[in-house]
Amino acid sequence: MCVFSAIPKDQILFEADHFYIIEDKYPVSPGHLLIVSRIEKEDYFSLDKVERAELSEVIIKAKELIESNHNPDGYNIGMNCGEVAGQTVMHFHCHVIPRYEGDMDDPRGGVRHSVAGMGYY
Repeated sequence: MCVFSAIPKDQILFEADHFYIIEDKYPVSPGHLLIVSRIEKEDYFSLDKVERAELSEVIIKAKELIESNHNPDGYNIGMNCGEVAGQTVMHFHCHVIPRYEGDMDDPRGGVRHSVAGMGYY
């Protein structure tokens, strides 16, 4: 059973037709949210056209939810697709991670740091 199939209703911050939003259980910054598919789909590439379109809208809703309680200076939006890419829960979820001035010494390169030594150019 997937960890997302047992999320209590009172932990769901927002619901759409194909997704819901919850707080990340292990946040990397204040306000870190997850967008989770209602139907178990492995990753982003398993979503259909309708789901992908709705996901864009739900990402905006996640940003609004974060900004109702926090004042981030930027965002990382991330989806790990496959074990080699770091996916540990094989049920689609999208991280919406607020970033704050000074949370890293040098944030240049952002997600490019996923591969050691490749973040700086």
